[in-house]
Amino acid sequence: MILKHLSILNYKNLEEVELTLSPKINCFLGDNGMGKTNLLDAVYYLSFCKSHSNPIDSQVILHDADLCMIQGKYEFADGNQEEIMCALKRRQKKQFKRNKKQYDKLSAHIGFIPLVMISPADDELIMGGSEARRTFMDVAISQFDKPYLQSLVRYNNALQQRNATLKLDNVDKSLLKLWEEVMIEEGEAIFEKRKLFIEELIPIFNQFYSTISQSREIVSLHYTSQLDNCSFEERLLAARDRDMILGHTTVGIHRDDLDMLIDEYPIKKDGSQGQKKTFFVSLKLAQYQFLSRKSNTMPLLVLDDIFDRFDEARVKEIIQLVSGPDFGQIFISDTNRQSLDRILQPFNNNYHLYSVANGVIEQMEQ
Repeated sequence: MILKHLSILNYKNLEEVELTLSPKINCFLGDNGMGKTNLLDAVYYLSFCKSHSNPIDSQVILHDADLCMIQGKYEFADGNQEEIMCALKRRQKKQFKRNKKQYDKLSAHIGFIPLVMISPADDELIMGGSEARRTFMDVAISQFDKPYLQSLVRYNNALQQRNATLKLDNVDKSLLKLWEEVMIEEGEAIFEKRKLFIEELIPIFNQFYSTISQSREIVSLHYTSQLDNCSFEERLLAARDRDMILGHTTVGIHRDDLDMLIDEYPIKKDGSQGQKKTFFVSLKLAQYQFLSRKSNTMPLLVLDDIFDRFDEARVKEIIQLVSGPDFGQIFISDTNRQSLDRILQPFNNNYHLYSVANGVIEQMEQ
């Protein structure tokens, strides 16, 4: 699958953009704050029905504009053409359409245009709280498993309702039981799928890390959950009295985490900046490879300003990996033309290079 044409109107600082894209690699060059990341975010929006960096839709509309629109024309391996369009108006519900037909539910679109984005914000996978690591698992699995996404929505709704019930002065235990039954059913399904996902991801991740780091370190990844080797129902019921005192749910898959180690020590504490960056880049490339195997189409790969603070050897390994046949269409942003020229060298002119300045995007000579 490739994104052939991209149209943007009033998205963040991008007032008007029309691009016919390369089927392999598209590079966006410019200083920070010029709009490179906004362009890549628009590509992300067409896959996930939301911004990668800003959860508030009204804030992605250009200042002083009332309407924002993103439109992408895609071509799949079988030659099938698809058009995805999103329109946002202030104080109105957003429109999201496939071939001019509006979706009844935005969740129905997730996974249709699979995409993996790697950006400096992925440092949160290592340095942030457990929510970032759960989101990593959820985004990956939801793109190929619709029932998983539905289970996640139902679980989170039941969790929210149980927490609201726990905060009442007179807790209705029959109501608690109703929400607990939903949490148990959906939580067990989510746990099993997360567990299987990480088991399949680990060898792919290890191979990517070994290649990029040239086998300098040994890393490991472990899925941890309160549902390990125990009954969710028993643990939830045992915690009920404590939860009533605290006013929130202390047991469940909403507390799952990933342990990330380097040479048997937490990478969060013992890893260098380069090692941490290699870790999360390898994790995301493994996610891409996993999705490629599970999906009927090759995902888009978006690399937003990730080469800073990498030594030349690691940059070379990453580029050799993504330029191979296992990766499809790629979007890259960078601030350094000299660095970008080295990155593009393996692609043998099979790329488009764009300059980005104050929201204006123009194709450059190669």
